Amino acid sequence: MFKIDFNTPIKVHFIGIGGISMSGLAELLHTLRFEVTGSDAKASTTTDHLEGLGITVFYGQRPSNITNDVKLVVYTTAVKENNPELMAARELGIPVIDRAELLGQIMKCYPDAIAVSGTHGKTTTTSMISLLLLDAGLDPTVSVGGILDGIGGNIRIGKSEHFVTEACEYTNSFLKFSPTTGIILNIEEEHLDFFKDLSDIRNSFKTFTDLLPEDGLLVINADIENISLFTDERNCPYVTYSTKKEGSPSAGAKHHYFAGNIHYDENGFGQYSLYEDGVLLGEIHLHVVGDHNISNSLPAVAVARNLDIPLTTIQESLSRFTGTKRRFEYKGTIAGVTIIDDYAHHPTEVTATLTAAKNYPHSRVWCVFQPHTYTRTRSFLKEFAESLSLADKIVLTDIYAARELDPGDISSKDLEALLKEKGKDVIHISTFDEIQNYLLENCTNGDLLITMGAGDVVTIGNAILGL
Repeated sequence: MFKIDFNTPIKVHFIGIGGISMSGLAELLHTLRFEVTGSDAKASTTTDHLEGLGITVFYGQRPSNITNDVKLVVYTTAVKENNPELMAARELGIPVIDRAELLGQIMKCYPDAIAVSGTHGKTTTTSMISLLLLDAGLDPTVSVGGILDGIGGNIRIGKSEHFVTEACEYTNSFLKFSPTTGIILNIEEEHLDFFKDLSDIRNSFKTFTDLLPEDGLLVINADIENISLFTDERNCPYVTYSTKKEGSPSAGAKHHYFAGNIHYDENGFGQYSLYEDGVLLGEIHLHVVGDHNISNSLPAVAVARNLDIPLTTIQESLSRFTGTKRRFEYKGTIAGVTIIDDYAHHPTEVTATLTAAKNYPHSRVWCVFQPHTYTRTRSFLKEFAESLSLADKIVLTDIYAARELDPGDISSKDLEALLKEKGKDVIHISTFDEIQNYLLENCTNGDLLITMGAGDVVTIGNAILGL
């Protein structure tokens, strides 16, 4: 495997440079005085930003983009072996590594490398930790899988020993990382186009914990089933947290954090009493909605306490955190209808978002749901029907294929049929224009409209608001 000498900058080319993670890594290398080029299918605000920094971006992927002076090519797992640039690099004998390997090598440059893993909540928790470190004056470098207003994008380049990043389990990418602090938020069935089953996923997370050094730290949700798989025989200390059971920390745990007296204000924002080892530390007032975000805040608290960040800073920082793009993001209000956009694309996430909506001011909750990938829709069809039943009105789009081809044996109509069996008010509409017209005709003053999914469903709400 090619090892980068970060003291000797070289020319690096990124295949798919416009991606949320790839663009951040490209910007980071550019800041470190590497010569960076990249390619993408089309221009975007992200590629515009990169070009504004002086990074050359090619539109369309072709062999001629890989010149002899390129010393390293970086690609993502979405890039196929027959990609013309990847093939050209190999023909020229230019080393190639994937995005996760690059990120793992970057992490080795930081004595304090914090990696946030889990099936759900990675972006939010990474963002909370990042703002806590910023507010504490620790000047972290941050790589987040979403747009965070507090850092002005998806990457922040600091000058300290602290590095904060998401750690995604898909294709075992996070096993190429080099964390000193590892966080596991939750573990559920997901990415079944890669993993065999839940046991396979759990084993992957167990291997992730093995990456932590003896002087590192594992922060883990105490409510994960059979937590001993991850905490027994660990070389490093670990911290547990929970929103479900007070006290009774796991045997040998260094700390235990608990959110008690959970309640919500008139805007649906979560509030709770923070306990450490059964001792009340103080009150936490969040500016985001839902039980899931209360849970997301606890590992952020654990990391902050481990870094000796004062409680007052923790309280103030969490109270100012307003979320990231596409996570229960307020888009606007028109004719009395409030429009929210959310990235939820797994049944657990759908349940969390629609449950949070119950505490948000509304008369009826509309959910415009865009299923994401055929594999996920087929694997969780019944679970999606159950979670979407929490909405009063449901509009289904066609399935967003993402990296997959249509197998012809699953569609949104299958989900529609299950919801109708449950007596739900649901309709499947194929085109976004038709959906927009339907919503304009049927939503009324006081309704809460949530566009939901990991694809391009956000454009529906944007179009209604004229954004």
